[in-house]
Amino acid sequence: MNPSPRRRAPALVLTAPGGVTPPAAAVLAAALALPQQAAVADPALDPASVLAGLAEGGGGLVPLGLDPGAWLGPAGSWAEALGAWRQPTLLLVPAGGLAGPAAAYRALLAAAGVPLLGLVQLGGPWDRDARRGDGLPWLGWLSLEEPGGTGEEPGVATDEPAVELAQNLRRRWRELVEA
Repeated sequence: MNPSPRRRAPALVLTAPGGVTPPAAAVLAAALALPQQAAVADPALDPASVLAGLAEGGGGLVPLGLDPGAWLGPAGSWAEALGAWRQPTLLLVPAGGLAGPAAAYRALLAAAGVPLLGLVQLGGPWDRDARRGDGLPWLGWLSLEEPGGTGEEPGVATDEPAVELAQNLRRRWRELVEA
């Protein structure tokens, strides 16, 4: 009896209101110890073609440098494409006025049927009680500084918020895969 081949982990798309910036993608990829794929930032790209390529390729973090709700004409929006392809997605929300934009973008992704792993706050102070009060699936918080600046091994999360975020993301990933 041959063992079943190991399934490749699907790519994880990282999205944010207005699009993900390269520094934010690098910080999150390093904290989660995920290889970072090339950012998708060209509005002329067909979302279905890009997502088909992700399905064929390896895993890793794929930053979407475009707003997921922006209308792309006949292609619809990235949110619609992510939902149609059942692409696991993580929503990065910059600190400042969190509850409103976070809730709006979560609703946009939910309406499109996107399998959202959760939300991550980038920068600012982390108020766990306030985030729980939002009623949103927050996974945690990251500072704007990349790990490795204090002699840490690059790509390995060693600070408490990054470790907690990585643990929460792995738990949600398992839940999503097993569902």
